[in-house]
Amino acid sequence: MRERLENVDWIGLALWLFRAAIIVAVIWGTIATIIDNPYSPEAWLDLFIFGLAQGSLYALIALGYTLVYGVLFIINFAHGEFFMSGIFTATVFVAIPMDQSGFLNRYPILALLIITVVAMAVSIGISLLTERVAYRPLRRAPRLVPLITAIGASFFWQYYFRGLYGSGVTAFPTVDALKGTISIFGIDILKTQAVVIMASILLLIVLYIVVMRTKMGKAMRAVAEDKEIAALMGINVDRVIVITFAMGAAAAGVAGVLYALLFRQVFFLMGFMPGIKAFTAAVLGGIGSIPGAALGGLLLGMFESLGPSLFLEGLGIPAAYQLKDVIAFTMLVLILIFRPQGILGERLAEKKA
Repeated sequence: MRERLENVDWIGLALWLFRAAIIVAVIWGTIATIIDNPYSPEAWLDLFIFGLAQGSLYALIALGYTLVYGVLFIINFAHGEFFMSGIFTATVFVAIPMDQSGFLNRYPILALLIITVVAMAVSIGISLLTERVAYRPLRRAPRLVPLITAIGASFFWQYYFRGLYGSGVTAFPTVDALKGTISIFGIDILKTQAVVIMASILLLIVLYIVVMRTKMGKAMRAVAEDKEIAALMGINVDRVIVITFAMGAAAAGVAGVLYALLFRQVFFLMGFMPGIKAFTAAVLGGIGSIPGAALGGLLLGMFESLGPSLFLEGLGIPAAYQLKDVIAFTMLVLILIFRPQGILGERLAEKKA
């Protein structure tokens, strides 16, 4: 009997009991919510659509994490600040003056294109500057060193833009053309949510095609596999890494514009929480995988929107929606414990792990 007890994997058993407890709590809360039926079908549909829009933003931001990790195998925690810097600058110098002059509402499509281009340009510029100054000198350093550097770069850019534009919340102008709802397959969706979802899906498809079907995408995948061999085959590794950072930052710039359209406010800390959520989405879907980033972002957004009402209210937890972040980070903990490679990720070779 003593030998059997000594051979039991107590840590593994505790982890399985923890997972079972989470599953039981989720099922219990869901059943209780369904029986109580506190919301109408229209309310559940609104929560689902909002979750889809929010998840689309997470997916776009997560794309930057997954591209950089796929090539350099580092977690770029400054990526949320690339997202913030583009839209904050575009709002202060482009969107607000356009709104004050009336140009924004007279020519909304052209104005939004200009705002997006400016946001992308600033995000790319901040990204490339960070890569050149902070990351490139540490490319051969131990893995922990660039990770700490990324956290430092994140704080630097946060407070740089706080000093540049102030600590207050800046309102993004309202676009009259995006007010109201649009009917899609008989479902009324806010125009801003429809724009966010469609633009995000389109951009994710374009970036996937670039990575998987173009010569540059093949070079990126070669560098991700082995930098030394790729260099011997004539690939300019530094150039590929710069383009990778630029692509991720461009997606973050677009995500910033869509975020401003959806939530209508920008401030110097706006990149922190979406950045952490996007990292969670990247890990959930399988960091290093573009489809994984998209899937993880969409799942996280929908769980975060539906979860408090579906899981927590049935357990009798008051103010459940204020705990939506708990759901996101609980998912991160669970995925790291039970499937660290993510839903669509593959186990890394030992030399990459």
